Amino acid sequence: MSVLRKIMTAVRGGAREVGELIVDANGTRIFEQEIQDAETHLRKAKQDLTDVMAKQMQAGRKVESLKKDIGEHEGFTVQALEKGNEELALEIAEKIAQLEADLVEQEEVHKSFSGHVVRLKDLVKKTERQLKEYQRQLSMVKTTESVQKASAAITDNFASSNSKIISAKDSLERIKERQQNTFDRLAAAEQLEGENSDKGLDEKMKAAGIGGGDDKSANAVLDRIKAKQA
Repeated sequence: MSVLRKIMTAVRGGAREVGELIVDANGTRIFEQEIQDAETHLRKAKQDLTDVMAKQMQAGRKVESLKKDIGEHEGFTVQALEKGNEELALEIAEKIAQLEADLVEQEEVHKSFSGHVVRLKDLVKKTERQLKEYQRQLSMVKTTESVQKASAAITDNFASSNSKIISAKDSLERIKERQQNTFDRLAAAEQLEGENSDKGLDEKMKAAGIGGGDDKSANAVLDRIKAKQA
């Protein structure tokens, strides 16, 4: 029996751990749902507050109506006394007494509604402020969660594709090397073509200080012409 009890305890403990894991994994969603539930209750509370305020107004109007009736009947009592009708004056006075009793009762009702309205308004305001704070916190939690997921994704992708990055770098280096080889071959071909042409030879001779026959020939012709003129 003791073993069975321990097994049941272990099962309950495992279920609790699973439940906690589920709650932790869905913490943001649960928090958001709780806020939505609170907003629903708050809207219902505002509707109830509207009903109470309406009853408060009705009680207030009833109080004012009773005061008016009492004033009118007091005037009727005075008129009855002025006419010497004591019996009628007494009857009106009894009516006034009843109205005054109703007034006291209705004033208590109005006072009760008024106090309740004040408390409910205060509670609604506090709840609204609290909900706004929770909504702000929810926004921050969601943003933090998104950033953490993005960071984790980047880290995971980098770790899993690190070899691909190295491979891509090697491919890029090989491409650059092939392109450089192409440039080198083109430069060598241009150099070879220059060396095989007369222009290339003239440039080599000029660089070595050899040639320049055109200039010397022109000078020789000019000297010959000057000599004939003399």
